[in-house]
Amino acid sequence: MSHTIPYDAVVIGVSAGGLAALNRVLPALVQPHFIPVLVVQHLSPESESYLPVHLDLRCTLHVKEAEDKEPLETGTVYLAPPNYHLMVEMDRALALSTEARVNYSRPSIDVLFETAAEVFCHKLVGVILTGANADGAKGLARIKAFGGLTVVQAPETALADAMPRAAMEAVAVDHVLPLEEIGPFLNALMCDTR
Repeated sequence: MSHTIPYDAVVIGVSAGGLAALNRVLPALVQPHFIPVLVVQHLSPESESYLPVHLDLRCTLHVKEAEDKEPLETGTVYLAPPNYHLMVEMDRALALSTEARVNYSRPSIDVLFETAAEVFCHKLVGVILTGANADGAKGLARIKAFGGLTVVQAPETALADAMPRAAMEAVAVDHVLPLEEIGPFLNALMCDTR
């Protein structure tokens, strides 16, 4: 019995409090052929890239730093490198850019979300987690406009609630979930047979 997963990729945006949030969400994704997951975590430009190693040890999926022109693969989480925007190109390969900061951020959540929305359209899931600014709100609105599924961490469960609240003001979000429910929710989408 085969079934069709209705989505092709997940994008996640997170800022202040992100390490703890990603530590809850990503290890809950346990389907071996889980669709590609692309993550922008706001980091300082000088950050050591320990985050992929740290998360890879804790996750069923392979967690790695995204590379320019890399094709997307199932079962993999791609993290934007410090000081680079992460984008999706029309051929579904990744692209890295050092263009100007967006919302004072590079990587910017909006840049990832907006490029991914144009590529994946209604087959994209966008997730906004904890954060202390409004980055990601415009991008989540773009995902919704293209017919994608939008998920926001319930602000009261966020270490910093500005980013979830900004997203909820910008778009009629499909699902507002406590942090501990987001990973299991995404995992369940992979079993969806619609």
